[in-house]
Amino acid sequence: MTTLTSETQSFEPSLLGGLLSNDTFWPSQPQNTSETGLSESFIEALVMKTVLIGGTISGRAVSDRTGLTFRVIEPLLDVLRTRKLVSHVRPAAFNDYYYSLTEAGQKRSQDYMKQCSYVGPAPVPLQDYVLSVEAQAAGLDPIDRDQLREALADISYQDGLLDELGPAVNSNTGMFLFGPPGNGKTTIARCLTRVLGQEIWIPHAIIDDGNLIKLQDDAFHRPAPVPEASGNILKAQEWDRRWLRIGRPTVVVGGELVMENLEVRHDPRSNICEAPLQMKSNCGCLLIDDFGRQRIEPEELLNRWIVPLENNCDYLTLPTGKKIQIPFEQLIIFSTNLEPASLVDEAFLRRVPYKIFVDDPTPEEFIQLMTDVAKKLGFPNTPQAASHLLKFYGETNRNLRRCHPRDLLTQVANFCKYRKLPFAIRPEYLDQACRSYFSQL
Repeated sequence: MTTLTSETQSFEPSLLGGLLSNDTFWPSQPQNTSETGLSESFIEALVMKTVLIGGTISGRAVSDRTGLTFRVIEPLLDVLRTRKLVSHVRPAAFNDYYYSLTEAGQKRSQDYMKQCSYVGPAPVPLQDYVLSVEAQAAGLDPIDRDQLREALADISYQDGLLDELGPAVNSNTGMFLFGPPGNGKTTIARCLTRVLGQEIWIPHAIIDDGNLIKLQDDAFHRPAPVPEASGNILKAQEWDRRWLRIGRPTVVVGGELVMENLEVRHDPRSNICEAPLQMKSNCGCLLIDDFGRQRIEPEELLNRWIVPLENNCDYLTLPTGKKIQIPFEQLIIFSTNLEPASLVDEAFLRRVPYKIFVDDPTPEEFIQLMTDVAKKLGFPNTPQAASHLLKFYGETNRNLRRCHPRDLLTQVANFCKYRKLPFAIRPEYLDQACRSYFSQL
């Protein structure tokens, strides 16, 4: 079960003390089996598989590994011991025991493993997950210009871009970032997640109709500390350990994206399902990088998302054939070097209402980028280096790109290291870097 905060429902004062003021969801600790939303048979199977993997393991260690409280685990272990499926090995601290499986328990656990090999934190019911997403969805609190400027503080951009990005982020719908390559579209998209707000809670896994879906993914979900309750350390520990607190996720996919990534993937050997990318990015940002260069046609990909973009919900099919509805609550960004109108039809463009052009840097911005990158790499201040490069761009009729100062000066730094030369930005070094980088004869 879960606890939501809103105008009509709030934490008990003893639990709320010390929490971040903008927390809108808190997974309260289940006090008994019924409050977990799981059947006793499922918990029994998970406990026995945990003991099978652990060998000899204490009851509290089983509690830690399953994410279920000791008051839920202890009576179940007593029942399993009465049924001669587990046995006491020796006493443990805090009125606990070390347990191991009996011969009958070994056989039963192996049978459970064949049915589903998942071992880890217990899943939460699908409905609890849906409630958590609705409570924590990005865009609940509109951002302002100062917040957006702070999120983009580490990158270079033209100031007018703020007034285009801000309304798009507040819409929590979708946007195209398009323009020439090398100007920071992907970097901007990653930074936008910072402005979406506080950390969120996600479950390690979800269960519905006997189908277990693994949601937590180390590739996208960065653990965040749980806020402590002021003056009461014990109360700070009271949350459902089946849930993990993370920073709002940024899920980035590029040319490797295929349709299978957008559906529930089932492994028939383990009988474990993997959540699709749109579930892993809920309450955060989903960036489709290099859009138009995937192995699937843009129309096929976009047709898959027309309904979710329109209704803020998606429909997935479980291995049993059951259809489930999940929230589609993330900032979805399509980053492309191509014109959006050349990729998709008008019907889809209407559902992605913001199309933001990321232009080349001005000469003044390029000079500032050169200065910043040179300082970061440890070069002495060399104002004439930017002028030398700008002359080269003019002579070769080449467009400026925001990535060029970083890439070219990195080549100069690598050359100095190789030749054991003092770090310096000399014209001949820049010329050599340009010949290598631009394939300039």
